[in-house]
Amino acid sequence: MTHNNPKPDDRSDNVEKLQDMVQNTQENINEANATMEFASEHEKQNIKAKNQRREESIEGMKSEIQDEAKARENGFQ
Repeated sequence: MTHNNPKPDDRSDNVEKLQDMVQNTQENINEANATMEFASEHEKQNIKAKNQRREESIEGMKSEIQDEAKARENGFQ
């Protein structure tokens, strides 16, 4: 039986990954807004609610980017 040692925590590219996630989420918001032109009133309400959650996620990711950037400056300690 072999034992796998856990991989060390590699945070070196977390900032970039989070920035990509923010960009992708913003693109999803833009695409959803574009589809509202063709949506029923019920669908529009769903899109608006989902976009609100996306905006909240973006704020959380931006905060995490700041934390990760500070950790990078401090040598991930």
